[in-house]
Amino acid sequence: NMIIIQVWLFFISMTTFIADPHVEDGKRVSQEKDETSSSQDPTFDTNEYENVTVLSGKTAYLHCTVNDLGDKTVSWIRLRDAHILTSDQFIYTSDQRFQTFSSHDRRVWTLKMKYSMARDSGWYECQISTEPIKSFAIYLSVVVPQAAMLGPNDLFMDSGSTINLTCVVYDSPEPPEYIFWYHRNQVISADSLRGGINIIEVKGNVTRSTLLVRNAKPLDSGTYSCSPSNSEEVYAKVHILEGDQPAAMQTNFKSKLAPCTLVAAQILVVNFLSSGT
Repeated sequence: NMIIIQVWLFFISMTTFIADPHVEDGKRVSQEKDETSSSQDPTFDTNEYENVTVLSGKTAYLHCTVNDLGDKTVSWIRLRDAHILTSDQFIYTSDQRFQTFSSHDRRVWTLKMKYSMARDSGWYECQISTEPIKSFAIYLSVVVPQAAMLGPNDLFMDSGSTINLTCVVYDSPEPPEYIFWYHRNQVISADSLRGGINIIEVKGNVTRSTLLVRNAKPLDSGTYSCSPSNSEEVYAKVHILEGDQPAAMQTNFKSKLAPCTLVAAQILVVNFLSSGT
């Protein structure tokens, strides 16, 4: 009987040794191991753009990427007036241009603003409802493209010469979709029956459109306008004269050169700044 009892006790001890998950290399280890928490504090993806530029009238999208959001909420704040625009999927502004949505995994949160205007420029903040609050700021620039006509506002030319007008569009994050030229409110086409018309367009940070009208005649006199798709029209008045020109006209022509030079200098500065970025 004693032998049976000893065998039985040995069997029990071996079973416990094998079944006990806290035994490693024949030694019992402490259960007080460090365990990582299942929940982590949310963090921002700092690779997101902190500056967004959009053309006036277009839709602006501000993106905020959050890792490990958990049960926290994301809000968008307009900092200039500390106005809460959205929180989670709810809108807290009467301005119907604003919308918010998130990706399926709730990582990417987007503030959408339709028909953006210059006054919408400024800082916007993406906030997480942690304690204390975590935030990520984005600066929105809403730009209004500008157009200018290079040369004097009044251009006096001899009959038979070539009308040469150049229109430039600057302060635009993207080139205009089109630039139309008008003479006396009628669109100018290079395929016109008149002939001798060329329109040369070069797109870039500063878009340039040049109108050439060869063998100009008095009928070509009048107001010419350059109408880009994304900015206001600009004008120049052309006078085609025959015979001797009065000195007063020459004086008038020269008096227009000063504002023309100023505009040209501004365009040169814009070109310089654009090429440096």
